[in-house]
Amino acid sequence: MSKHLRLLPALAILPLLAGCVGASDPANVYLGGAGDPIRGAALNAPFQFGDLPAQRGQPARVALAVAQLEFLTRRLSEDLARQSDFSGTTLLQLRSGQAEARQAFGIAPQAHAREVENALRRAARALEGLDPDGARAALSGPNFPAGGAEVLRRLSEPPALPQVSAAAAAVSNDIMSRRFDRSSRHHRHNPVT
Repeated sequence: MSKHLRLLPALAILPLLAGCVGASDPANVYLGGAGDPIRGAALNAPFQFGDLPAQRGQPARVALAVAQLEFLTRRLSEDLARQSDFSGTTLLQLRSGQAEARQAFGIAPQAHAREVENALRRAARALEGLDPDGARAALSGPNFPAGGAEVLRRLSEPPALPQVSAAAAAVSNDIMSRRFDRSSRHHRHNPVT
């Protein structure tokens, strides 16, 4: 049997796995995290929300970027076991960045992060599907007191948000330094002969 024929059963299951991953949490799409959505989102943070003004005129991308900030802040706040992967100040920086982004984009300060994240993802999907009315509807309600039209306008013209940028750098640096830290410990304990 050829090597290619043996791979077919494994390849056939990939779409099923992708469907399972996507069903549990949209952030799991980050393959760079090797199946770990927190790690993947942290590694991608500088590209996602490190420089929001670079995404001016792309409200769908900005909505996804702010959704990732909400995701990381929520997950690190809830998952005490994962907090040890990050420095003590990183979660504080994420919370400061979240507060800054919420103020900039017209999101209620006390809104539940998962609800905000999901609404931003729905808005991004609507915008990608050329449905601005659907995006405005997703960004309406008590979590978005500025109103859907105003939130969309702000997402189209993101300002420089220094606390958001600092949070992106901090969470990425922490996950990268942990990776290199593990790698160097592995080499010390397993020297090449």
